[in-house]
Amino acid sequence: MRRGEESGEDMDDKPEPEALPPDLKLLRMLVTLLMVTMIAGFLVIVALFVIRMPGQSGALPLPEALTLPVGAKAEAVTRGRDWVAVVTEDDRILIYDAATGALRQTVEIRH
Repeated sequence: MRRGEESGEDMDDKPEPEALPPDLKLLRMLVTLLMVTMIAGFLVIVALFVIRMPGQSGALPLPEALTLPVGAKAEAVTRGRDWVAVVTEDDRILIYDAATGALRQTVEIRH
Protein backbone atom coordinates (compact mmCIF):
# COMPACT_ATOMS: atom_id res chain seq x y z
CA MET A 1 0.00 0.00 0.00
CA ARG A 2 1.08 3.44 -0.73
CA ARG A 3 1.16 6.18 1.70
CA GLY A 4 -2.22 8.01 2.01
CA GLU A 5 -4.22 5.22 0.31
CA GLU A 6 -6.03 4.39 3.47
CA SER A 7 -7.23 7.93 3.94
CA GLY A 8 -8.21 8.40 0.25
CA GLU A 9 -11.88 8.23 1.06
CA ASP A 10 -11.53 11.12 3.49
CA MET A 11 -10.04 13.39 0.81
CA ASP A 12 -13.10 13.04 -1.44
CA ASP A 13 -15.45 14.06 1.36
CA LYS A 14 -16.15 17.77 1.36
CA PRO A 15 -15.97 19.49 4.70
CA GLU A 16 -19.27 20.55 6.17
CA PRO A 17 -19.88 24.28 5.71
CA GLU A 18 -19.51 26.23 8.88
CA ALA A 19 -22.44 28.28 10.10
CA LEU A 20 -22.16 32.01 9.51
CA PRO A 21 -21.40 34.14 12.54
CA PRO A 22 -24.45 36.04 13.87
CA ASP A 23 -23.01 39.43 12.79
CA LEU A 24 -22.59 38.17 9.23
CA LYS A 25 -26.13 36.76 9.18
CA LEU A 26 -27.48 40.16 10.24
CA LEU A 27 -25.40 41.94 7.59
CA ARG A 28 -26.58 39.52 4.90
CA MET A 29 -30.20 40.08 5.91
CA LEU A 30 -29.75 43.88 5.87
CA VAL A 31 -28.14 43.83 2.40
CA THR A 32 -30.99 41.68 1.07
CA LEU A 33 -33.55 44.04 2.62
CA LEU A 34 -31.77 47.04 1.06
CA MET A 35 -31.81 45.36 -2.36
CA VAL A 36 -35.54 44.62 -2.13
CA THR A 37 -36.25 48.19 -0.98
CA MET A 38 -34.24 49.69 -3.86
CA ILE A 39 -36.01 47.52 -6.44
CA ALA A 40 -39.41 48.48 -5.01
CA GLY A 41 -38.45 52.18 -5.01
CA PHE A 42 -37.28 51.99 -8.62
CA LEU A 43 -40.56 50.36 -9.66
CA VAL A 44 -42.54 53.08 -7.85
CA ILE A 45 -40.56 55.83 -9.63
CA VAL A 46 -41.13 54.20 -13.03
CA ALA A 47 -44.85 53.83 -12.28
CA LEU A 48 -45.10 57.50 -11.28
CA PHE A 49 -43.41 58.59 -14.51
CA VAL A 50 -45.83 56.50 -16.55
CA ILE A 51 -48.91 57.70 -14.64
CA ARG A 52 -48.02 61.40 -14.63
CA MET A 53 -46.78 61.78 -18.21
CA PRO A 54 -49.24 63.99 -20.06
CA GLY A 55 -50.93 62.46 -23.05
CA GLN A 56 -51.58 64.14 -26.36
CA SER A 57 -55.00 65.27 -25.12
CA GLY A 58 -53.39 67.54 -22.51
CA ALA A 59 -51.89 69.91 -25.09
CA LEU A 60 -53.53 73.32 -25.33
CA PRO A 61 -54.33 74.38 -28.89
CA LEU A 62 -52.88 77.58 -30.31
CA PRO A 63 -55.05 80.07 -32.17
CA GLU A 64 -55.04 79.85 -35.97
CA ALA A 65 -53.38 83.27 -36.33
CA LEU A 66 -52.26 86.23 -34.25
CA THR A 67 -51.93 89.70 -35.72
CA LEU A 68 -48.77 91.44 -34.55
CA PRO A 69 -48.44 95.23 -34.64
CA VAL A 70 -46.70 96.69 -37.68
CA GLY A 71 -42.92 96.23 -37.47
CA ALA A 72 -43.07 93.77 -34.55
CA LYS A 73 -41.19 90.49 -34.89
CA ALA A 74 -41.89 87.61 -32.52
CA GLU A 75 -38.97 86.41 -30.43
CA ALA A 76 -40.77 83.95 -28.12
CA VAL A 77 -44.28 82.59 -27.57
CA THR A 78 -45.83 81.04 -24.48
CA ARG A 79 -49.29 79.63 -23.80
CA GLY A 80 -51.52 79.90 -20.74
CA ARG A 81 -55.00 78.46 -20.16
CA ASP A 82 -56.85 81.26 -21.93
CA TRP A 83 -54.06 83.51 -23.21
CA VAL A 84 -51.04 83.54 -25.51
CA ALA A 85 -48.06 85.81 -24.84
CA VAL A 86 -45.70 86.93 -27.59
CA VAL A 87 -42.36 88.54 -26.73
CA THR A 88 -41.22 90.84 -29.51
CA GLU A 89 -37.73 91.92 -30.53
CA ASP A 90 -38.54 95.52 -29.55
CA ASP A 91 -38.93 94.48 -25.86
CA ARG A 92 -42.71 94.23 -25.60
CA ILE A 93 -44.93 91.44 -24.35
CA LEU A 94 -48.19 91.16 -26.26
CA ILE A 95 -50.90 89.16 -24.50
CA TYR A 96 -53.65 87.76 -26.73
CA ASP A 97 -56.91 85.98 -25.94
CA ALA A 98 -56.42 82.31 -26.84
CA ALA A 99 -59.97 81.77 -28.08
CA THR A 100 -60.44 84.87 -30.21
CA GLY A 101 -56.87 85.96 -30.96
CA ALA A 102 -57.70 89.53 -29.86
CA LEU A 103 -54.97 91.61 -28.22
CA ARG A 104 -55.70 91.91 -24.49
CA GLN A 105 -52.69 93.77 -23.14
CA THR A 106 -49.31 95.19 -24.13
CA VAL A 107 -46.46 95.31 -21.61
CA GLU A 108 -43.37 97.44 -22.27
CA ILE A 109 -40.12 96.01 -20.90
CA ARG A 110 -37.85 98.76 -19.59
CA HIS A 111 -34.11 98.38 -19.16
